[in-house]
Amino acid sequence: MTAESIIPIGSRAEFLDAVRSALTLAGQAGAREILLVDPNFADWPLNERTVIDSLSGWIDSRRVLVVLAHSFDELARRQLRFVEWRRQWAHVVQCRNDPELEAEQIPTLLLVPGHTCIRILDRIRYRGTASNRPVDLTECREAVDALLQRSVEAFPVTTLGL
Repeated sequence: MTAESIIPIGSRAEFLDAVRSALTLAGQAGAREILLVDPNFADWPLNERTVIDSLSGWIDSRRVLVVLAHSFDELARRQLRFVEWRRQWAHVVQCRNDPELEAEQIPTLLLVPGHTCIRILDRIRYRGTASNRPVDLTECREAVDALLQRSVEAFPVTTLGL
């Protein structure tokens, strides 16, 4: 992405490529935080080895990955590599949800503050944008912050049984 650019996303393949690129950029830029928001993360590339490699190259104890969803059921079922990777990094990976919101009220977006944001506005056709414009980064940050203010911890790393 060049200085202050906005790139349209018009397909699932373009969305997946944008997510991969954003996670690679986060590592290259040394970003301190990545925020992922989606109702269930069923269609994200979080089970791909290259995505896990990008996250592994980026993460350390001074960084934070925030994952906000309506439900983590599909993530647990479809994104096994991510779930396993998260066990190792649970101290810096926060999984949260807002039980008062419906799934349709949760946006689909990825934010690397100060660097890039991806927003899907039409989930059926995967229409959206990838942008590094300050106005878009600010709008995404505000949207995520509003969700996080009402959210609670979710998706524990281990399940305790009786």
